[in-house]
Amino acid sequence: MSEPYIRTALDDDAEELGLLDRATWSPLHDVVPPPTPPYPPFFTERHPACDCLVAEADRRIVGYVRLALPTPLASNAHVRQIQGLLVAPEARGHGVGRALVRAAVTEADRRGARRITLRVLGHNAPARALYEAEGFAVEGVLPEEFLLEGRYVDDVLMGRRV
Repeated sequence: MSEPYIRTALDDDAEELGLLDRATWSPLHDVVPPPTPPYPPFFTERHPACDCLVAEADRRIVGYVRLALPTPLASNAHVRQIQGLLVAPEARGHGVGRALVRAAVTEADRRGARRITLRVLGHNAPARALYEAEGFAVEGVLPEEFLLEGRYVDDVLMGRRV
């Protein structure tokens, strides 16, 4: 696999991103049931294309990260939140996730953020290790916040300065 190229998503990427999102659904990182038709649009008013960075390798999208305001409040405008990070299975272990996290931090800084935060499921050890390696620290835990496939799972809040 070639080195990933990170860029801002385009509206035209919606179909490919939606397919990738549906193909990689997993209770390891999703708190909603598996997607079924009719599928919602990938980009919405809350999550426009400009808030999504995509990783391309070998002329196809192999991952994305959504970076958004955590709330619509002016008092919270100095924070950006990762609201989704996904890497295609065949691209895992090739630095795509790390490149996306680093690009999200850089983009948060470019947008004037002082902090970047995220939420990750407690049982998602690979994602937690990646975030910790990129300077994120656990800032809180909501114990047993989700019931996924018959198991209670913690919601782990992480953050770092930009």
